[in-house]
Amino acid sequence: MDKESKLIQIRKEKINELKESGVNLYPNDFKPSCSIKILKKIIEKKPDTLGEKGDEFYMAGRMMAINKMGKSSFVRFKDGSDQFQVYLQKDSLGDETYSLFKKLDIGDFIGVKGPLFQTRTGEWTLLAKEFRLLSKAVRPLPEKFHGIKDPEIRYRQRYLDLVINDDTRQIFINRTKIIASMRRFFEEKGFMEVETPMMQPLAGGAEATPFKTWHNALGMELFLRIAPELYLKRLVVGGFEKVFEINRNFRNEGVSARHNPEFTMVEFYQAYADYEDLMDLTEEMFESIVTKVSDSTIIEYQGQTIDFKKGWQRIPMIESLIKIGGIDPAIINDTELLLNFAQEKNIHITQKDRHGKILTKLFDNLVEPLLIQPTFITGYPVEVSPLSRKNDDNPELTDRFELFIAGREIANGFSEINDPEDQYNRFLMQVQQRDEGNPEAHIMDSEYVEALEYGMPPTAGEGIGIDRLVMLLTNSASIREVILFPHMKKNI
Repeated sequence: MDKESKLIQIRKEKINELKESGVNLYPNDFKPSCSIKILKKIIEKKPDTLGEKGDEFYMAGRMMAINKMGKSSFVRFKDGSDQFQVYLQKDSLGDETYSLFKKLDIGDFIGVKGPLFQTRTGEWTLLAKEFRLLSKAVRPLPEKFHGIKDPEIRYRQRYLDLVINDDTRQIFINRTKIIASMRRFFEEKGFMEVETPMMQPLAGGAEATPFKTWHNALGMELFLRIAPELYLKRLVVGGFEKVFEINRNFRNEGVSARHNPEFTMVEFYQAYADYEDLMDLTEEMFESIVTKVSDSTIIEYQGQTIDFKKGWQRIPMIESLIKIGGIDPAIINDTELLLNFAQEKNIHITQKDRHGKILTKLFDNLVEPLLIQPTFITGYPVEVSPLSRKNDDNPELTDRFELFIAGREIANGFSEINDPEDQYNRFLMQVQQRDEGNPEAHIMDSEYVEALEYGMPPTAGEGIGIDRLVMLLTNSASIREVILFPHMKKNI
């Protein structure tokens, strides 16, 4: 029997003993009067009201450390907000209650009532006049000193990670702040928050492989959404001119430090705006969020200093391939020479790939990793932009941008196609690519084309990867660090 199993066995024996003595191991009638966080604010603002003859408080939390000294003990307990110390005395609590306490373990939840006092070291401590067991833990917590170092355990048993690792707790506290700040920003700009279907009859709005499911009552196949885009733009057709959705998307693709099959995005659409308007809006939003979360526009991410102050670079893709990627401008329009160049650089590109796809793959390998400061890349080829409006001056390119920070894509936005014929032909191009062997190419969505035929105003839209943004603002190297329950291989 290993050490953990022995500890569990000992605890189960204690539990049986306590049950036999009539102790309720899981009562539900103790109500804390305040959290530890609020109590510390009271200590800071009104210390004169405190002391052994001052106000008394009902407090509750999980025991994280116990220091027994015969007839008295110090216990450090933790609630959802912070940690605090309580002092227990046999003389104050009585033999029966103190005997119960001595049978408890780290990890158990307790309720205490009493006034505050300061120890000889000056630490504010609750003097327990009442003590109760609120919930008995069967399994022991990992040792605080060693923590949970194995990422596999941290991700699979996130609840333990949250109990033991304060840094992990702070990541998710900050994630909530980021999303709340984003929501407030959109509301202040006059956007309406909406909800669109997560199960869709067609998987549209992005180039990706969907998850499939089946609806028994309707007798039809459905897809978990890869993006809400086509539904949000239907709302613009319907007259909602500024909409946003903080959504979950699902893509049946690989898992990596940057990818999870289930992820969070915000998508937003604005009528009478173009892609340049959204670049301006994105700069303003990111500067606002980063300042609220970090108290500065400057953050440190994996050893790199990144400044979110407005005024980001905007570089056309072709220009970036030449100036940053090192491609000779003489070959930039020659498909065969680009394929040869890619082969020399050990970049895998198939002969089936169209010119625009080749340019994009070269960009992904040669330019993207070097874009550390916030940078907009504009002018994406039509072949890789099935929903983006063509550029008026160069119809081979689109009015589209992607935002890159710390060498990875964070956002994608563009002026929307509102010409139904153009959209129909763009879908046909995607269908042809699918027939040529690209399983992620967009499908034909005739119902969406029909919606456009009723008329959609000039519109621009954008999607921002919230998980990747949280990674940046919490200095997290992997997307699994910022998702509470990331998808993992089955534990065999």
